[in-house]
Amino acid sequence: MTIGEGSRISLKARLDFTNPRGIHIGRETIVTPMAQIFTHDFVKARHVDTHIGSHCFIGAGSIILPGIRIGDHCIVAAGSVVTSDVPDRSLVAGNPARVVKSGIRTGHFGMLVGPSVH
Repeated sequence: MTIGEGSRISLKARLDFTNPRGIHIGRETIVTPMAQIFTHDFVKARHVDTHIGSHCFIGAGSIILPGIRIGDHCIVAAGSVVTSDVPDRSLVAGNPARVVKSGIRTGHFGMLVGPSVH
């Protein structure tokens, strides 16, 4: 498992302990309570790497499926189910998660900064 400098992970977040070395989290990212990050797929019998970029916010109760790559400066809204890769500077929401807004600017822990704040 790699966790970037300054990142924070809630004690109530669930990181896949079946394949913990497959979790990669960038710098100054926050994973909030009840978020789940998976690195294995039992049905397909595979262990893969799941990547979350730097300066991201992973919302409460969200689910990141195995093998997903979330870019830098991204926000995953609470309760979202991320089933496909998320491009840099995107806000995703829903089940399955879809890009709601792109080109966002975030600072540490995925907090919106600049003109994208409304």
